Amino acid sequence: MTARPAIACLGAGRMGRGIAVAFAYAGHQVMLIDVKPRSAKEFAKLESEALGEIRRTLGSLARLGLLTDGDADAVALRVTVAPMQNSAAALGGVAIVFEGVPELVELKREVLAAASKLVRPEIIIASTTSTILVDDISSAVERPRRFLNVHWLNPAYLIPLVELSPGAATDPAIIGRVKALLEGIGKVPVVCAATPGYIVPRIQALAMNEAARMVEEGVASPEDIDKAIKYGFGFRYATMGLLEFIDWGGGDILYYASRYLEGALHSDRYRAPEVISRNMQEGRIGMRTGAGFLDYAGKDIDAYREQRLAALVDMLRHFGLARPPVL
Repeated sequence: MTARPAIACLGAGRMGRGIAVAFAYAGHQVMLIDVKPRSAKEFAKLESEALGEIRRTLGSLARLGLLTDGDADAVALRVTVAPMQNSAAALGGVAIVFEGVPELVELKREVLAAASKLVRPEIIIASTTSTILVDDISSAVERPRRFLNVHWLNPAYLIPLVELSPGAATDPAIIGRVKALLEGIGKVPVVCAATPGYIVPRIQALAMNEAARMVEEGVASPEDIDKAIKYGFGFRYATMGLLEFIDWGGGDILYYASRYLEGALHSDRYRAPEVISRNMQEGRIGMRTGAGFLDYAGKDIDAYREQRLAALVDMLRHFGLARPPVL
């Protein structure tokens, strides 16, 4: 890909606008393409709404110190909106096309099929679906080797993580090109199999349902549950991954804690997966055995732990919770 290739988004709704801000901020020209037939008056209204929201978003980022008002104006000028009848011309010079229409399989297939006929064979096409499996729509795309899902987390212009989910026909080289493009705008891409929920939504759904269930059961108030998440769960996992934390304490601790919770709460939703007991049998307990989900061979574990503690201290400072000792 060229240094700053032009980007197209199929659909000028919330997702397309968020992606447009992310790429325009990083110096790319972005074309939002309307996918509905509209009168000139209707299109003018959509265009005004889309560009107005993008300008308001950039204004917020300016007030938060990420750019100046003058920079915000320059960034906004990189985004244009094209009507459906101009799709062919709008797609002519882009390097990658993101589909961002509502979560309806047939609508996505229709939009993707039409776009794939208008772009050159080497142009990458990506859906941004948060729920539909990539191979449920990949057959609509001409040359599906260039197609994959690129799942952004809202707000797309702020959250670093982007989940890439290739289909059965996706060329591995395409995955590499998309990763490089995203890394070039400051994102952190990860690759996951085409399974329902991908990574974050799957974990998030469990956590959100459990939080709601605790309110239902009277375990704690909504305010205290959210405080626990912000200053405990979220605080810790902002610097350390879930699997890394299992290794930190030891998979055996999770195994026995899970058995207790399963019995005490009378629910198999707390049951540890087979991989936990298998790792225990194989001696892959975590940091103290040199391997768990991650490999710690050759690492200075004491230094590694101190690095992680330093990250937590930085988080304490961020929240204004770091205090000097009382002497």
